[in-house]
Amino acid sequence: MPGKYVFEYAVIRVVPRVEREEFMNVGVVLYCKKLNFLRAIITVDEDKLCCFTNGDAVEEIKTNLHAFDQICHGGQESGPIGELDEASRFRWLTATRSTVVQASKVHPGLCVDPLQTLIRLHLQLVL
Repeated sequence: MPGKYVFEYAVIRVVPRVEREEFMNVGVVLYCKKLNFLRAIITVDEDKLCCFTNGDAVEEIKTNLHAFDQICHGGQESGPIGELDEASRFRWLTATRSTVVQASKVHPGLCVDPLQTLIRLHLQLVL
């Protein structure tokens, strides 16, 4: 039987009007230290998002979400945060903030395959 690995995940949320505290789940980010795995799956339902904000803000939100994804992948293209180690990037992405793109609290778990776990969580929590 394959071993189980500790992982941490957070739900990625869009909060178009922070003062109203309304949000929409758009993705999941998952980190597994043992397997050097840090990845996010993001899906934006633009029609639903337009119910929360005006159409002009949608492109800006999608750009911010793309940056979130780039930081997961790391490297010079993702700026100074992207050059940090995976644990530091995950902590930075999931830090509490009052911006349009936010992460939920971090939740732990055990998995055999972090990619399959990420896909399952995305299906359950976003789609």
